[in-house]
Amino acid sequence: MIFSEELSKAAALYQLSLTQDQAEAYNKYFDLLIRWNQQVNLTAITQPDQVAVKHMIDSISCFDQTVFFAGAHMIDVGTGAGFPGLPLKIFQADLDLTLLDSLNKRVKFLQCVVDELKLENTTVIHARAEEGARQKQYREQFDVAVSRAVARLTVLCEYCLPFVKIGGYFVALKGMQYADEVDEANRVIAILGGKLEKIVPVKLPGLDDIRAVLYIKKIKKTPTVYPRKAGTPEKSPLS
Repeated sequence: MIFSEELSKAAALYQLSLTQDQAEAYNKYFDLLIRWNQQVNLTAITQPDQVAVKHMIDSISCFDQTVFFAGAHMIDVGTGAGFPGLPLKIFQADLDLTLLDSLNKRVKFLQCVVDELKLENTTVIHARAEEGARQKQYREQFDVAVSRAVARLTVLCEYCLPFVKIGGYFVALKGMQYADEVDEANRVIAILGGKLEKIVPVKLPGLDDIRAVLYIKKIKKTPTVYPRKAGTPEKSPLS
């Protein structure tokens, strides 16, 4: 019950209302995360109060009804242990979710969560972003791509914008240095077919730092040369 209580408290402080079904799903997700984390390195954050705020509420902080509309096709690129994609799916069950990760152990965990929570319209893909974005069935097929990965914004844009259809969004959850990353990435965003539409500062319950959610709209096709081959975006970021 400890996690349920911590999540309920954090949600109330963030002015979020969770249904009983949502709360139960988050609780089951937490249990699976902690159990699998003993064998697979999924997260360094394991305390119930920290998982509630830094994983669950942080993931939901990017939710915008106009972007994550019912029936939207969403891909979480480099999802890791499922953040932010799975908490968003639990919060908005009508999303059509694709989870993409390059590590097979994490993919197995993600599939376990999907199966245990009986999540409909949810697909798990084992691939690098650079490979997935070049496949016809994924390239420019999604209404929204999300990522909470630690890479710089310039790198994330090359990973994520190729997945997004024109008119859709790449939503990036960034830490305290977001302003510097935006300045660095503005030209790259344009090259890849995007336009930064808005920045929403985020203050999570009990944390002092200010984070931000960046909403980048896809306004034209991404040139076919992007993303570059696996490993190149991180080694030689666009500028």
